[in-house]
Amino acid sequence: MRSTPQESSWQNATFFLLTIAVLVLCALILYPFFSAIVGAIAIAIVTRRPYDWLLAKVRNPNACAGISVLIVLIAIVIPVYFLGQELVSQTFDAVSIVRSEATQHKIAGFIHSHPRLETHIASISSSIDSGDATRATASYIGAHITAFIGGSIHTVSELVIMLFILFFLYRDRLLALTFLRSILPLREDEATEFLSRLDNTIIATALGRVVIAAIQGILAGVAYWFLGVSQVILLTFTTAIAAFIPAFGTVLVWAPVALYLGFTGHWGKAAILAVWGGVVVSSIDNFLYPVLIGSRIRSHTVTILLSILGGVALFGVSGLILGPVTFTAARTLLEFWRKRSAETI
Repeated sequence: MRSTPQESSWQNATFFLLTIAVLVLCALILYPFFSAIVGAIAIAIVTRRPYDWLLAKVRNPNACAGISVLIVLIAIVIPVYFLGQELVSQTFDAVSIVRSEATQHKIAGFIHSHPRLETHIASISSSIDSGDATRATASYIGAHITAFIGGSIHTVSELVIMLFILFFLYRDRLLALTFLRSILPLREDEATEFLSRLDNTIIATALGRVVIAAIQGILAGVAYWFLGVSQVILLTFTTAIAAFIPAFGTVLVWAPVALYLGFTGHWGKAAILAVWGGVVVSSIDNFLYPVLIGSRIRSHTVTILLSILGGVALFGVSGLILGPVTFTAARTLLEFWRKRSAETI
């Protein structure tokens, strides 16, 4: 028995709403693992060519996927994990240095040499209840220590899940691509173009922004180490993070360090760091970006920056990839709509 047009329309609307509801529910279920999923996809795409080369030698998909995951674990995951531990250690050391008696004497001397600043600080200090401040500080530290421990356990769990997903992305890549194409509501040529652009965006973000930022951080770190600056790893990491801001990002880190060296009497070291930072660290991305990326991504620098910063604000670390990918998907789909509209005229 055929349904009437009204019944068919009602059924289609209900089916559509039910599909949307289920997809949203699936997204909520997967949300805690977004970082692991995005990380696995990014690594699988960036390392696709080395994996294909290895597969041609090994010829066994299971063994090749297992070897590839082991290589990723040894070459990327373990070093990053220990780097994170060292960053935490150096952060605590930096806090200890700031709180040390020698540093406090220097700060007190600076404040004492500026009477107006000393008066303002004294008025602020007199309005603070030391007992309440102590209790609030203790409560804050206790809560964040608990959160830090829980976060460490969550990070290890995500790494395990990421490697698990990565294994199957290596082994079943063609199956995953076929399934993805089957659910995209696009024509064959549109689906090919859409996936190609997303692929290029992920490679451009991972090899471009992430790798270049890491290189800039390492180059700055070499200078910090050579000049005897303390907390080298912490400053190196901070410089790499600042490098995501085009043109002047790294200046925000190495310039204050150079000023610190100068104000502490090491003007020669300050000059060396200023020259190295300005000539090498801040400008090397102008040479590396065209080599590593070429024409893979066609977005403006401002768009890339906003997509990365907005993605990180919304998704956390996985936003480094999800932000640019979302912008690329939106731009590509809008172009498809424009082309379809032009075809119907």
